[in-house]
Parts: sequence; structure tokens; C-alpha cells
Amino acid sequence: MGSKETLCRTRTILCFLLLFCVSCKCSASEFEITQVASLGVDASSHLARKIPDTLFGIFFEEINHAGAGGIWAELVSNRGFEAGGPHTPSNIEPWSIIGDDSSIFVGTDRTSCFRRNKVALRMEVLCDNCPAVGVGIYNPGFWGMNIEDGKTYNLVMHAKSPEMIEMTVSLTSSDGLRVLASAAIRVLGRSNWIKLDQKLVAQGTDRTSRLQITAKTKGVVWLDQVSLMPSDTYNGHGFRTELISMLLDLKPRFLRFPGGCFVEGSWLRNAFRWRDSIGPWEERPGHYGDVWNYWTDDGLGYYEFLQLSEDLGAAPVWVFNNGISHHDEVDTTAIAPFVKDILDSLEFARGSAESTWGSVRAAMGHPEPFPVKYVAIGNEDCGKENYRGNYLKFYNAIREAYPDIQMISNCDGSSGPLDHPADLYDFHVYTGSRALFSMKNTFDNTSRSGPKAFVSEYAVTGNDAGRGSLLASLAEAAFLTGLEKNSDVVHMASYAPLFINDNDRTWNPDAIVFNSWQQYGTPSYWMQKFFRESSGATIHPITISSSYSGSLAASVITWHDDENSFLRVKVVNFGPDAVSLTFSATGLQGSINALGSTATVLTSGSVMDENSFANPNKVVPVTIELRNASEEMEVTLPPHSLSAFDLALAQSRLVAEM
Repeated sequence: MGSKETLCRTRTILCFLLLFCVSCKCSASEFEITQVASLGVDASSHLARKIPDTLFGIFFEEINHAGAGGIWAELVSNRGFEAGGPHTPSNIEPWSIIGDDSSIFVGTDRTSCFRRNKVALRMEVLCDNCPAVGVGIYNPGFWGMNIEDGKTYNLVMHAKSPEMIEMTVSLTSSDGLRVLASAAIRVLGRSNWIKLDQKLVAQGTDRTSRLQITAKTKGVVWLDQVSLMPSDTYNGHGFRTELISMLLDLKPRFLRFPGGCFVEGSWLRNAFRWRDSIGPWEERPGHYGDVWNYWTDDGLGYYEFLQLSEDLGAAPVWVFNNGISHHDEVDTTAIAPFVKDILDSLEFARGSAESTWGSVRAAMGHPEPFPVKYVAIGNEDCGKENYRGNYLKFYNAIREAYPDIQMISNCDGSSGPLDHPADLYDFHVYTGSRALFSMKNTFDNTSRSGPKAFVSEYAVTGNDAGRGSLLASLAEAAFLTGLEKNSDVVHMASYAPLFINDNDRTWNPDAIVFNSWQQYGTPSYWMQKFFRESSGATIHPITISSSYSGSLAASVITWHDDENSFLRVKVVNFGPDAVSLTFSATGLQGSINALGSTATVLTSGSVMDENSFANPNKVVPVTIELRNASEEMEVTLPPHSLSAFDLALAQSRLVAEM
């Protein structure tokens, strides 16, 4: 669908904002109003309440190739030839051979120089008169490498050969016929491994490229730890810039990582191990994520997650394994080594550069500690046999060593007290749209004493969600207005899952969809942008009056940018009818200024509309000036819509905060 449809959609949305479309010629059907409602807010300072600074953040899980082949910019898949397991000969997928059995022999052995990655690839060139293009191996990356004209790609590889051998490294089209970049490298005949660095500058663009390593003369060469990274990663930290930019636009206040079920593993032997994910990348053994069924080399490891938190300006929330997987558990009597392991992880993050593990962090390039103040003891393990016993061992040890760290229990405390100490409790909800819409009042009757809620995973799933529908985003928005209202007991919240590679749709829907070179936000992504100023803002009590109120959800906050203050009125119209809404505000410390006020609406022609690579902007917010903004005004809410009215407050920010 092209720009004409987008323009028509935008025109319809603008026309629905009746009082703000003076120049818009709208049809009668577009103007038809079938419901009326009133929304009042009392902005008096004595009724206002500050929302926690941490309320809305993001949750990253290594699922759907979100990291490997996603935000982590490494282009080579199975770069250390370890994905086939430690026993040789082994499978080297997705590496493939260039040539035939008479010209080349490729296998694996355990001769690598890397202590924790012993598998290496042995390539023997057999031909005397090799083809002009040479014989060798190639790697297609994660469903093709995105190589762009003029960009530089940094190749690092390790090699050894008993005799001098010349090879060619090149970036080519998926069939190998078009060469985008190429360089000759020479491996001197010696018994020691050497590290080779080569910059490749692309002379053309191909979205499904591959890396080739070829030779034309007889000889034997061993290869290991082959990495190809674009030179323009975010802050030089190895992250895919355009995907990180989408996260920055959400203004997340925390980052929960690295899972999720990824932390547990189907079996403990395949759970995420932080120690194996730090230090030089060549020495990271990687592991098979047996919940989501793919290999990751753990280039995106514990250190990188901490670095990403810092890059985003988000508080790190470290979710660690507590000795429990989906299918096996460590008895509490034997949990001590696991507890020691996590204390070491906290020293790595928070310890001084002179401490045992802090010195490892410093050697990696970050001498200053990372401010880890939240840890989740396991994930979705509350009902497991050893959870409470294991939990208390972790809790007591961490409390003694780091009294300021806030600890998160897996057990739900929203409807009754926990039977163990915790600072926060985890609350997960995946359900249909109508059920989640009705959950906007879930925390109304939760006890105001005791641990706070961390709604770390929420989303509409099932038929209502599709691959990311408008309907799903509206129900989620209504749920979030309830979290704002109850932010005295709800401390943090994050949507899940965050990312999906379009080639690995293990879990649908997700907030951000990408492939090797494209990305777009689903309506649920855009919905979250309506809430990005809520953390640290002030929330005000509201009243809604309407026979249609069962289809409405709303919240009103005061928020500030660097220079101005705004009263933000968010309203979800979950129903099929347009609503004429009368808004009134009392208790303001100043007047509302039409200059600088805006109206933003998220809606579409069908409640099941989705975005796609073909039409990434089918369901996105539209913003216009709110020219008649005042303390009392009438607005129109389109059917199936999320609207936000940012009303500029005439007083300065300084006056507003006095």
C-alpha cells in the first residue's frame, strides 16, 4: 500500500479531531458521533502524586534472534565453529563449502589456541589448477549479511598453516557471483596461530551477502574465531545503530536482561552463564539456548548488557538463574556455588577496579562500576519445588553484601502477601485484548504495604494480536493507564517480547520487527511512546462519566521537558463508536496555552490493522496542533483509538515545580 492510502488515513484521523480541523473537508460518516462522555481532572497539588522514576522501561530477551542476528551487530553466524558441539568432526552450519570433493576437504578438530573454544576448522586445498574464483568456505550470516555501499566492515580471523598460503577474503552476493569487497591475506608458514585484521570497504549494496574465505593453491590452513562487524555500531559498542535508536525513542528507565526463559534453559546445562559471556570474545564458548532453540556465541554477554543499559540511560535489572530450569533443579542444600556465582557477578558490575571481578570489568574497558541496583532471583519459578529455599539463600547473601540492591521475587503478591521477604514481586500477563483491557483495575485493591509490583512482561497475545495489531495496542494502553493510576504500588513495567527477527518468528507479536536491513515498530511499540514521559511525572485523579465508560480508559499527568510543562490527557477508546468527549480541568496553578499544545492519535481503518515491511507506517501516531486547547474543551475520540492531548501550561517550569 502506498502513499495515497497513507494520506487518506491521515486525513481521516485529522477529521476525527473535530475541533482542530478547520480546513479539513470531512464526510458526514467521518463526523458521525454516537457516544458522549466527560472527563474531569483535579490538578490540585495536594491530590497529585509523583510516579516512580522507573515506571516504564524495556525487557530484552534472547528470543526470536533478538540479539544474535539482531541488536548485536556481528555478521558471522557460528564464528568459532563451536555450534556443532565439542566433539569432532562436527557440523559447521551455516558455513558451507565452495568447491567439490576433488578440490577441497573441510573438517573440524580440537587444535584451537583458545582454551575454552577448542574446535577449529581445518581446510585443505587439494586442487593443482583451482577455479579462478578459488575454493574455500563461506558464511551467509543470519539469513544474509546486509552490506552497504561505502561502509567499512572489520574482519578479524585467526589462522595457522605449516606452509605459507595466500587466501582471499571477500564479501559477495548470496550466489558468490558479485564481489562487493575483497582483500588478499597471507598466512606465513609457522606452527603458531596468528590474528589477522582486515578492513573491507564495500563497493556496492547487497542485503543478502555472504563472507567468503578462498584459496587457489594447494595447502592446509586452520581457521578459528572469524568475526565481521560493521564499523559504525552504536557508540562503538557493537550494537546495531538503527535498532538502538528505536529503543532510545522509548526513553526507557530500566533494562531487564537477558531473559526470560533464556535465563532458565530447558535444562540447567544450557542456561545462560554470565562468566562464559565476559572477557575476550574469542574465549567465550557460547551456548545453545534450548528454550528458543538456537546457538548464540554470547558476544552479547553480561558486560554488553550492562554497557547497553548505560548507553540507554536505563537502570540495569539483572535476571539470574537461581538453580532452576524448566526440567531440573538444584536442591537448596547444594545451592551455595550458585549463590557465590551471583555474588561474583555483582562484584563484576559494582566492584572497584582493584577487586577480583571488578578488575576483569576494568580490563574490558569500563573501570567505573555499573550501578546495578535491581536483581530478579529467577524467572517464573515460583511454583518450583526448590524456589523458596533457593530464593532465601540468594536473598540473604545479597542483602548482606549489597544492602541497597532491590530484590525481585517470582511470586505474585498482587492479591495477597508473600510468604518470604522481597522488595518487588514479578507480575506477568499474556492474554486476549478484552481481558487485558479489563485488567486496567487489577492493582486497585492491592495492599499499599509490602513489596511493590514489577510488571515485567505484559502483552496481548492470541488471535487478537496477530503479528501486532491496533487492537492489541489499545488494550495494552488501557492496562498501562491502570498502572499509572496505581504507581504507588506498581514500581516498574515492560512489554514483552521486545524484538523479533522476521526470519525467526518463534513468538508473536513483538514490539519491534527487523530483518538484516529493515525495521519497523508494531502498534504496541508506538503505543509505548505515549507513555515515555510518564516515569517521574505527576499523576492526577480523574473522573469519567458516560454510559460508554466501559469502553474508555484514561489517565492525566503533568510532565516537563527542558523548558516547558504539559498536562497530558491520554484516553483509550476501546469501542467501535466515536466519542464526543468534554474535558475540564480544575486546580491548575496556571492557565493552558493553546500555543505549543498538541493532539496525537493512534488509530487505523480496521482494528486488526498491522504494520509491515511493505507498509511500516500503516498504524502510527499522527500529531497536530491543538489550536483551541483550554481548561474546558470538547474533543472527538475516533473509534478504536489511543489519543493524547498535550496541553501546554502557561507558567514556567520553575513556577510549576514550586
